[in-house]
Amino acid sequence: MTNLNPFFKSIIDQDNTAIVVCDLNHTIVYMNPFACVAQAKRGGAALIGRCLMDCHSPDSREKIQKVMDWFKADKSHNRVHSFFNEKQVKDGYMIALRDENGELIGYYEKHEYRTKDETPFYEMP
Repeated sequence: MTNLNPFFKSIIDQDNTAIVVCDLNHTIVYMNPFACVAQAKRGGAALIGRCLMDCHSPDSREKIQKVMDWFKADKSHNRVHSFFNEKQVKDGYMIALRDENGELIGYYEKHEYRTKDETPFYEMP
């Protein structure tokens, strides 16, 4: 059987949206390169190993914990739309991470931009 971990890491690393992966204690265990650049003013890659909650306001911390409680309540609870940033035209999501038995092992935050990609189809500069 092929070890899929390098494939999954490459998928995350090639994504041009910020992806921040956390464990159940809200410790940042991974940030893709786009997230490191996006969070450069807050420390970028140096945030790995720190608590995500330290990067948020008390109101946001409460909301994050409510989402975590919802994820824990049922194995079908896996994705929450957490914000929309009008200026950057992007949505934020929290997505549950589960092991092969469906047990919650963490979550990730992902930011998705809504602006149309104007790159010509199949352009390979």
